[in-house]
Amino acid sequence: MLEMTAAAARRAAVAAQGFTDRRSATPPTRRRILATVDRTGLLQLDSVSVAVRAHYMPVFSRIGGYDRGILDAAAWRHSTSKPRALVEYWAHEAALIPVADWPLMRWRMRRYEGGRWAGERRVLDRNPTLGKDVLDVVTEIGPASAGEVERHLQIDSTGTRGPWWGRSDTKVVCEQLFASGALSVDRRVGFVRHYDLAERVLPAAITAVELSEPDAIRELIRRAAHALGIATAADLRDYHRLSVGQAAPAIADLVDEGALVPVTVRGWDAPAYLSRDARIPRRAAGTALLCPFDPLVFFRPRAERVFGFRYRIEIYTPAHKRVHGYYVFPFLHRGELVGRVDIKADRAADALRVPGAFAEDGRHSGEVAEALAVELRSMATWLGLSDVVIGDRGDLAAELAVRV
Repeated sequence: MLEMTAAAARRAAVAAQGFTDRRSATPPTRRRILATVDRTGLLQLDSVSVAVRAHYMPVFSRIGGYDRGILDAAAWRHSTSKPRALVEYWAHEAALIPVADWPLMRWRMRRYEGGRWAGERRVLDRNPTLGKDVLDVVTEIGPASAGEVERHLQIDSTGTRGPWWGRSDTKVVCEQLFASGALSVDRRVGFVRHYDLAERVLPAAITAVELSEPDAIRELIRRAAHALGIATAADLRDYHRLSVGQAAPAIADLVDEGALVPVTVRGWDAPAYLSRDARIPRRAAGTALLCPFDPLVFFRPRAERVFGFRYRIEIYTPAHKRVHGYYVFPFLHRGELVGRVDIKADRAADALRVPGAFAEDGRHSGEVAEALAVELRSMATWLGLSDVVIGDRGDLAAELAVRV
């Protein structure tokens, strides 16, 4: 069995995610942006917008400042000249995925036909015809939010309001129809989903594709391996939230095929698999701010295994108990996680605020502060903010403040 050092495995992981590629001096094109998404395989969605929405940041982290409108248009505003390239679905969590990957999720859609979670199933049980009613409304009026659907359901055949369905139940059923693949997301307005029939959102050539569950799982594992470079079985499963029972046969098949190469990584506590097309750079490289939902770090056990970086989100931790801050970005420099930065976009003050900046053990240096200052200035420019304001929390704050 092939044996690798932990440093070589780390370089492979960083390279697979695109951090070692040279950033272009010109504004990234639609093709470059979509190639970046194709490389990660997904962009996780999250409602938190303290600095910037989670799905925008991984693209910036890899290619620098880009027009977020291009990503929006690829995912949520269909046009005949530039077809929709991305679509929402449950991948790692709620995520944008390439349109071509929609058929890989049909097995999950079938499982969600009776509800994605217990509360959803209870709503379906007590409202057995609501799903059909929602589909009828969307068929008639086109893309609509759950609130708009609910308002149409409240009007009876005579045009007067009736006591039909509660808004919360309607919202749950819209989400269930999305999870089961009957509805998709045509667009978002203020980050609110506007649902439409899946066959009106996606090309017919995509909705017509049918794959068996084993074939789909095998392809999802293949794509996870490509995105991760090197990974344990747990890492491969987590990327698209697969079970042990699903993943194990797929991994075995891909090993037999030669797409995955079993390896031992010194210091890792589990066997690993190297993607056949993984690249292992000779030197560590890659500098970027990472949002908490970046694919490089969103599986916390992997972040600790690969980088020795123990990470938790403290949004729901009471303020007086937070160690690093409300919305903390790991900082990747020269292929290693060397710090963490609490970041907030203060639109009213036209500033990117950094209440706290912390170096990892042994990483406190002028080089780290200078590299971080460059990334913060770049992020502020991308977000249209004029200033970067450094707070006083953290052992990196003072050095950082003199460099921004």
